[in-house]
Amino acid sequence: MDTKQLADFLRVRREALDPGDVGLPDTGRRRTPGLRREEVARLADISTDYYTRLEQDRAPQPSPGVLRAITRALRLTLDERDHLFRLAGHRPPDRRRSDEHVAPSLLGVLDRLYDVPAQVMTDLGATLVQNDLARAVFGDLTRLRGAAGTVVYRWFTDPRARAGYPVQDHATESRALVADLRAAAVRRDDAQAKDLVKRLLRASPEFEALWRLHPVGVMRSRRKRIQHPEVGLLELDCQVLVDEERTQILALFSPAAGTPTAERLTLLGSLGPLAAQRSSR
Repeated sequence: MDTKQLADFLRVRREALDPGDVGLPDTGRRRTPGLRREEVARLADISTDYYTRLEQDRAPQPSPGVLRAITRALRLTLDERDHLFRLAGHRPPDRRRSDEHVAPSLLGVLDRLYDVPAQVMTDLGATLVQNDLARAVFGDLTRLRGAAGTVVYRWFTDPRARAGYPVQDHATESRALVADLRAAAVRRDDAQAKDLVKRLLRASPEFEALWRLHPVGVMRSRRKRIQHPEVGLLELDCQVLVDEERTQILALFSPAAGTPTAERLTLLGSLGPLAAQRSSR
């Protein structure tokens, strides 16, 4: 671990960012250039004290999880991310297998979305980053790891994942998730996708029955209905933007026209962290 170069790299990258680059409000002229340390720490969901010690060359070795969070907070490119990992004494993630690096361009779009829920996900359905409104609607899904981090695995193995959806929508949701996973698994043809399918086949007879029907379909747009515990029924039109390598998607959830969903999203946004704590979809 090269703590001196690590500290310098973090400081230089922080000072190169303006608040608007990361979706923060511009509060006027600053005495020093770039983001404040506490802003980077908040974006990375780590303590300000720990981040400060990293920049001051007096912190213990950061974990890969912390490095991934800092990568997103500082909007690093893949090359910069790999450099960060090496400075911190870790091997960089394998680009051929890892899909957890969110491109700065996708993060830039997400930063500017305030009035609709939006989140970046892998094509296997793991949530990588969410805006505040998405956390309020779906709960904080970014902390989940492994198979349980994917929406399709939770749907077929954890009854709580279906609790917020009207019962009459369950069959349609099940088939759509299986069809999307089938397309992604063949497109990727990697160990991660194969392992997810094997786990689901062992864990869920419903999944196994649908898998045998061989449905195929990439989810690009559809209507989702969610019964939120704080504001009631939300009817959302989901639109999906796909990155160039088709390994990540930006999912946007717009309020359906002719429904009270827009007003309910506004109310939900005003509830802040409380809503996210009570929601998990």
